[in-house]
Amino acid sequence: MSAKLLPIDMDYVRDVLLRLLRTPSPTGRTDEVMHLIGEELEAIGVGFYLTRLGSLVAELKGAQERPDRAVVVHSDVIGCVVKRIRDNGRLQLSPVGTFSPRFAEGARVRVFTDDSDTAYTGTVLPLLASGHTFGDAVDDQPTSWAHVEVRIDEFVDTAEQTEGLGIRAGDFVALDAAPVITRAGFVNSRHLDDKAGLAAALGAFKCLVDHRVALPVTAHLLVTIAEEVGQGASHGLDGDVAEMVSVDNAVVAPGQYSRETGVNVAMKDEIGPFDYHLTRKLLRLCRDVGIPAQRDVFNFYRSDISSALGAGAETRAALIGCGVDASHGWERTHLDGIRNVAELLVAYLQTPLMFAWDERPRGALEDFPEQDAESDLGGY
Repeated sequence: MSAKLLPIDMDYVRDVLLRLLRTPSPTGRTDEVMHLIGEELEAIGVGFYLTRLGSLVAELKGAQERPDRAVVVHSDVIGCVVKRIRDNGRLQLSPVGTFSPRFAEGARVRVFTDDSDTAYTGTVLPLLASGHTFGDAVDDQPTSWAHVEVRIDEFVDTAEQTEGLGIRAGDFVALDAAPVITRAGFVNSRHLDDKAGLAAALGAFKCLVDHRVALPVTAHLLVTIAEEVGQGASHGLDGDVAEMVSVDNAVVAPGQYSRETGVNVAMKDEIGPFDYHLTRKLLRLCRDVGIPAQRDVFNFYRSDISSALGAGAETRAALIGCGVDASHGWERTHLDGIRNVAELLVAYLQTPLMFAWDERPRGALEDFPEQDAESDLGGY
C-alpha cells in the first residue's frame, strides 16, 4: 500500500490546540486535560480506554491487528507546586519538570487548592522585584527557585492569611500558557511541549477517520500524563507493539538543525540513537510525499520513548516533532510544522510494518534486516 498525502483539517487543529493550551495540566494534575482529549476522540469517532494510572490508549483498527503500532504523545506540561508559604504571605515554589526559574519570572499563574472550585491567580516574581527600591541589586540576585515567589492576587501579607485561603504545601501552580497565533502563522505560547504534538496527533487521527482510510496495521494513540518527570510511556503499551513513533517538541536553538516549519526527525537524544530503520523510513516518506524534513540530534533531551524502552518495551522507536524555539520557556512554533507532523503521521499509518521479521518476536539470522539497504535518502 503506497502512502498518500491527505489534507489536514487545520481549522480543527488550531481550535483544539488553543483549547489544550488554555487547559492547565502540570504533571500530577492532568485530569481536566485528559477529559478534554477523551471528548475530542469521542467526537472524532475513535474508541479508547484509560489505564489505571491515567494514560489514554485510543485505537484505529487495521487489517492486521497483531503486531500493531503506536503514536505516543504526552499531555502533561512543566509547572510547580507550593513548597512553603513565606512569612510575607507569598509562595515559595518547587518545580515540576525541569526548567529554569528565569523562565518562570513574570509568568501569570493559577494556584489550585484542594477545594476543586477554588483557584487563585498570581504572578511569579524575583524576591527583589522593584528596581526603584533595590537598584542594581535587582540584576545581581541569583537565579534559583529559592529566589522567586508567587504574589497572589488577594489581600494577604502574612503566612496565616494565605493559609486562611486554603493554600497548603503541595498545591499545584500552573503557568498560564497565554497562547497567541500571529498573522504569519507563528504560535507563541508556553506548553507547546507537547500540546503542539498532541494537536498534530489528534489532527492526524481525525484525517484518517474523515477520509475512511483502511489501515494495513492497527494503530494506537497513547497519551501519557507524566513525561516531564520521566514516567512517560513506561506503561500503556502492550507487548504487541512492534513500532512506536513519539511526537514531541524538536529543539530549535543555535547549533540545532530543527526548524519551526517542516518535520524534525531526531536521530539521537541523550539516551542513544533511535531505531535506524524506522527513522529512515520516516525520512523516505517525507521525501516521497513531499513533506519538508530535517534531521537533528538532541543533547539534553528525554522523551516518552526513553521510559518505554527502559521499562522493557520490545519495539522499534522513533521520535519526530514540531520545531519549538525556546523550549520550556516562552515557546514558539509554526502552524506549518504542526500540519507537516500530522501529514507524516497520516502517511506513516498508511504503510505496513517495516519488516516481516517484526511480525514475530524471534527469527533466524537470514531474516534480520541490513542497514546498507536503507541508505537511499537523497538530501534527507
